[in-house]
Amino acid sequence: MLSTTNQRQIVLDTETTGINPKEGHRIIEIGCVELLNRRLTTNRFHVYLNPDREIDAGAIEVHGISNEFLKDKPHFPDIADDFLAFIEGAELIIHNAPFDVGFINHEFSLLGHGDTLLDRHCTVMDTLIYARQKHPGARNSLDALCKRYGIDNSHRELHGALLDAEILAEVYLLMTGGQASLLDEHSDFNDQQQQAHYRLPANRPALKIIGCDSEELAAHTQRLAKITKVAGHCVWGSDT
Repeated sequence: MLSTTNQRQIVLDTETTGINPKEGHRIIEIGCVELLNRRLTTNRFHVYLNPDREIDAGAIEVHGISNEFLKDKPHFPDIADDFLAFIEGAELIIHNAPFDVGFINHEFSLLGHGDTLLDRHCTVMDTLIYARQKHPGARNSLDALCKRYGIDNSHRELHGALLDAEILAEVYLLMTGGQASLLDEHSDFNDQQQQAHYRLPANRPALKIIGCDSEELAAHTQRLAKITKVAGHCVWGSDT
């Protein structure tokens, strides 16, 4: 289920030393961006972390973060309270959430905070699961979704937590951009009124039809073309 628009959302990504925290791998970067009312704010949380271990060569090929670069960076215990305060009460938007959530919970468990599990502080939406439901049978990696929704990620030569969080925020907003209801939550209509059937008076005057001029028609056509390019289909197009 999609969130209501007035909920604070945090789009989150991490980079790590490897793929499995149970094998001793650690988080080396956390990147978060904030959405309020489905609008990106300037509020960010971004940190590089010293993992106290070597990074797997395969992981370095993915994110390009070196062991040398992380030597003078803080450790997770140094930032744990600030991080938890930033995400507290928000809905986390994560692509392939079990990976990031598993690593974050593991980091807190190493602090002896076995009770500090993310689902006790936040809700989590996995955009990978949502994308697979929305586009069954298609590739749903972040790069594939950028291509599908017309998002320019040509500057993404390597993975980076903050950059990927910013890109995922764009993907999420486009992928979930459908309007759930014409009535917002502040409407005075109650449930019974919303479900009522209203009849127009039989003696109502005819509706006035105002045609568009050539300039307005051209602008309309251009807009439909843009929607089709982003979404792959437009219900108002000439092919429907």
